[in-house]
Amino acid sequence: MLGCTELYAYDPVRHRLDEVISIAGATPCRSVEDGLSRNPIAVFVCTPPNSHVPLAHQSVASGAHVFVEKPLSNTLTGVNELLDAVTRAGRILFVGYNLRFQRALQWAKEQLDRGAIGRVMHVSAEYGQYLPDWRPQQDYRQAYTANALMGGGIILDASHELDYVRWLVSEVESVSCLAGKLSNLNLDVEDTADITLAMRGNVIGKVHLDCIQRGYARSCKLIGEEGTLCWDFKAGVRIYRSAGNRWDEERFEDDPNEMYMREVAHFLECVRGHAVPPVDGESGKRVLEIALAAKRSAAERRVIPV
Repeated sequence: MLGCTELYAYDPVRHRLDEVISIAGATPCRSVEDGLSRNPIAVFVCTPPNSHVPLAHQSVASGAHVFVEKPLSNTLTGVNELLDAVTRAGRILFVGYNLRFQRALQWAKEQLDRGAIGRVMHVSAEYGQYLPDWRPQQDYRQAYTANALMGGGIILDASHELDYVRWLVSEVESVSCLAGKLSNLNLDVEDTADITLAMRGNVIGKVHLDCIQRGYARSCKLIGEEGTLCWDFKAGVRIYRSAGNRWDEERFEDDPNEMYMREVAHFLECVRGHAVPPVDGESGKRVLEIALAAKRSAAERRVIPV
């Protein structure tokens, strides 16, 4: 389906590597270095955030284009050097903010760009799900999300919301955040955050993130001068149009896995020179700056310009 004829994989956890071999027919590698020695055209870095930059550097140095899972890193250390290396090598750095490929959110973006609700004045986004329910087959305490040193915490792990509110509306100019560990979950990072964004164009943004609520919540509401648009990951999009005094609804039947397939297909089109990344290295760095500013704001209890 994706047009790949050779696939190599490395994972230090053997049962995960065996699964990739079984499902995707990948050839196993003994190490990252072993994999890179095979001169891959493209590399997927799907590891804890604290290892993203060094692994991406290795991959670019080997001559590969690189897909890096979000966030780009858990610190800005080494990020500029990585972006410079990507530019010098003429390679692609694609940061994996997969919600850019969710059909309902794409449709919502199209409606906003067409002026469906007029000038946006306020945006509020929410993501929440109980951390042990994210990957039931894995002990959540072993996941990077629960571990500060590996780049965990809900702000970095759910930085999708910080990415897409910028995409839907405008750039962020300053950040204010309250965050902390509110639950009894066994983790050493924040599990809840409420972030206020001052955005270009006199827009206020509110982002709520947590990994403590039962059930799954992912949604966004945009208030415009001529209407209101509500996006929900599962329910689709509703638009209130003041001109007709009515709500219109657009539903999407979309397997969540298709979103990831479209994302990978787009990356491969970028590698072939037929497309550009929706979130490249510079944009991924910008989201990281905002996420780190939110963490700093929570720690220092002050507004942080970005």
